[in-house]
Amino acid sequence: MIESLLVANRGEIARRIIRTAKRLGVRAVAVHSEADADLPFVVEADEAVCVGPANPAQSYRNVEAILAAAASTGAQAIHPGYGFLSENADFARTVQDRGLVWVGPGADAITAMGDKINARNLMAAAGVPVAPGTTEPATDLDAAVAAATEIGYPVMVKAAAGGGGMGMAVAADEAALRTEYDKVRAFAERMFGDGSVLIERYFPRVRHVEVQILGLADGRVVALGERECSVQRRNQKLVEESPSPAVSPELRARFLAAAVRAGEAVGYRNAGTVECLLDPATQEFFFLEMNTRLQVEHPVTELVYGVDLVEEQLRVAAGLPPTFDPAALAPRGHAIELRINAEDPKRFLPGPGVIGTWVEPTGEGVRVDSGYVAGNTVTPFYDSLLAKLVVTGADRAEAIERARTAVAGFAVAGPKNNLPFFAELLTNGEFVSGDYDTGIVGRMR
Repeated sequence: MIESLLVANRGEIARRIIRTAKRLGVRAVAVHSEADADLPFVVEADEAVCVGPANPAQSYRNVEAILAAAASTGAQAIHPGYGFLSENADFARTVQDRGLVWVGPGADAITAMGDKINARNLMAAAGVPVAPGTTEPATDLDAAVAAATEIGYPVMVKAAAGGGGMGMAVAADEAALRTEYDKVRAFAERMFGDGSVLIERYFPRVRHVEVQILGLADGRVVALGERECSVQRRNQKLVEESPSPAVSPELRARFLAAAVRAGEAVGYRNAGTVECLLDPATQEFFFLEMNTRLQVEHPVTELVYGVDLVEEQLRVAAGLPPTFDPAALAPRGHAIELRINAEDPKRFLPGPGVIGTWVEPTGEGVRVDSGYVAGNTVTPFYDSLLAKLVVTGADRAEAIERARTAVAGFAVAGPKNNLPFFAELLTNGEFVSGDYDTGIVGRMR
């Protein structure tokens, strides 16, 4: 096993990785910005290094500062968490070139799946269903209009290098496309340094279902079930659950087989997620993208399958076999994750501030992965995620009931937070029935 691990991230995911590292006897090194010096992940690490000011470009995305921290602390490996440098192929390659262990997929796999158009083409060649769309970037507005005319409106206009729900817009007709194309392209150039645009068929009523995969050290790729991620705002997830209430055993078998093919097509190692769109009317699903990292929502899979995905990541990176028998994987019960964010519960606008009260719920089937405690300041420099409230039950009904109790028992004062939204969602008839889609939040507002 790896003996010392630098966690190149912050907040709840850094704290969560450190927790597993310490359980395994692995020395955990944290890096942090000046703004995060008093957060729990810094305090709980065995060693911590400040890598720069609040601006992520000068701290959490500062490759040389992070590598210098690894060298000065004698860290053997680097875990990037999610966001920041986690899907940066150049960083992954540099880490390995410096003689360190990279806890993630290889740089070639990150590169292959990082461009949505290239990823679509690879998946289609591997026999994974893809939605109708362009096989090359729409290099100008005329090309975008021609592609949309062939595909059929409505279409989704996407930044080919985007991720996390950013750089996307829906165009219902040519007039809308002419407006949105330039916006998406400009955003893509500003945010990702790549203005390539993909035009893809848009499905008005669709569910977002993804599959957790793990590429093992021996070359096998295994799938650890699916997660339902259809409760979203601005194309970004708020709630995830597993198993999906929309997926039958037959459909699950097809989902998992396609996800394994996707991983095998790029020689995938370590943890990753194959994201798909599911048409509930036809039971057809289409490849959306592949996240070449650990997902925010990984706890629901951990709880349903009884595995620690961070431990499995470390074992793969160290060349060790998994702790479980891939042939005997089977889900038990139901898990739901709620993303507790520092944001207005109506408009979902960020609301940072000093945390005056922070009381986490407890009880059977309740897990809280948090990044803060009372007295910490939620700054405007980073993602608004405060904590992940994850509940399990013998079935979905029990999980929902436990979630209601846990939300009521979660006390946060200071920054704005979306706990009131979850209290509303968990009594919403559409959500409770399990028959919902990505438009559910819009229908609630």
